[in-house]
Amino acid sequence: MDNLIKCEGNNITDIKSMYMDELADFLKEKGQPSFRAKQLFDWMHAKYVGDVDEMTNLPKQLREVIAEEGFVRIHEESRQESSKDGTIKFLYRLDDGQMIETVFMKYSYGNSICISSQAGCRMGCKFCASTIGGLVRNLTTSEMLEQIYETMRITGERISNIVVMGTGEPLDNYDNLIRFIRLISDEKGYNISQRNITVSSCGLVPKIKQLADEQLTITFALSLHATTDEERKQLMPVAYKYSLAETIDACKEYFDKTGRRITFEYSLVKGVNDSSEHAKRLSKLLKGMNCHVNLIPVNPIEEREYQKSDNDSVEKFKLILEKNSINGTIRRSVGSDIDAACGQLRRKYSKKSQEV
Repeated sequence: MDNLIKCEGNNITDIKSMYMDELADFLKEKGQPSFRAKQLFDWMHAKYVGDVDEMTNLPKQLREVIAEEGFVRIHEESRQESSKDGTIKFLYRLDDGQMIETVFMKYSYGNSICISSQAGCRMGCKFCASTIGGLVRNLTTSEMLEQIYETMRITGERISNIVVMGTGEPLDNYDNLIRFIRLISDEKGYNISQRNITVSSCGLVPKIKQLADEQLTITFALSLHATTDEERKQLMPVAYKYSLAETIDACKEYFDKTGRRITFEYSLVKGVNDSSEHAKRLSKLLKGMNCHVNLIPVNPIEEREYQKSDNDSVEKFKLILEKNSINGTIRRSVGSDIDAACGQLRRKYSKKSQEV
């Protein structure tokens, strides 16, 4: 157990990242009866309490052990709230001082949350602020869970949909991601349906294939953003390692093994990938697949020259897809009056800190 799950940057045991059986083994080593594992798991994941002292049916000595061993919390550093639609972008501080972003969004069908999986990112996508400065470290499972739990503590609202599409490449933090999915969907814990969880990736082909074997019912979303290898290389360095053909084949394999429809994310950049010809090529590329295309007018960031496609171009692009029997929707713009693009708030904080 000593090397089972450790928090990043220190040597404490991260109990919030443990499965029930691991928790039972851990408590057994501490001389506690096995039924305490169920009680502790319930407090952490079903009631998502923020303080060990709230665990009133646990003896004081055990609560002290839990607090000392690693009851991970994250802390709100700042927030931006949209006056238009109630979207809230949180900047959370981790125990080692790293900052991550989490976005809370209200929809007619329920509340959604977009969480980060890494502090920084090494994928280098040209239209994304998250990758500026590179990867600092992976988030632990508990740090991913805490983005949901802390947001619910603050807002008083229950989360019904989870999107792992914030800062970082989720499949680059594979083991912690899988553990997160299994824990947040555990029927003895928060018990969200895996069908209400979406994981987005820029296209790490071997990991997509590995994900297909996990027997999960999540939605997988591929960040595509281009219709040829050369164009994709200009936007996404991952394209130098994995071709479009390899990537699409991995997505087809994912569908064949899971039966879950693939979502393709396509960020529309003015004058770069938003022409009628691009729409026709995309239709050809995805022909015959059970898929959905999410069209995303890109959010401009000050460090990049890319601009958002105009509304006419976006609508025309969608119409061409539909004429070719490709299901597509235009992502609703939320939080347009705050730092909407992924990584912007964290980047702004970093720049401000450097100026002080």
